[in-house]
Amino acid sequence: MMVLDGSGLLKSCDVKGHAGAGKRGYDIVCAAVSVLVRTAQATLAGREGISAAFKAEKRGSFYLEVAAQNSEGEKFLAGVSAFFAEGLRSVAGEYPENCELTIIKEQK
Repeated sequence: MMVLDGSGLLKSCDVKGHAGAGKRGYDIVCAAVSVLVRTAQATLAGREGISAAFKAEKRGSFYLEVAAQNSEGEKFLAGVSAFFAEGLRSVAGEYPENCELTIIKEQK
């Protein structure tokens, strides 16, 4: 589940489970989601103007909470948010039986 604010900026993302599209180590859906999540984490971690917290308590789970702290952070987060959401939409669209995406957009 992905939560966006009224402007479309990422607020949080909660990923749970394994895709089941292939055996362990060869699951294309799990790999695709993992790469998107890890890229978002690496891109946001330590970025000036961004506050981000990450948790991966067990295999197959990931939680991200993020907020922009200034206008420069908002601009950067807008790009990351669009890229991350589109990537997850693409995986869910191609593999709907293995990947479910819920996006909640809060009101302005």
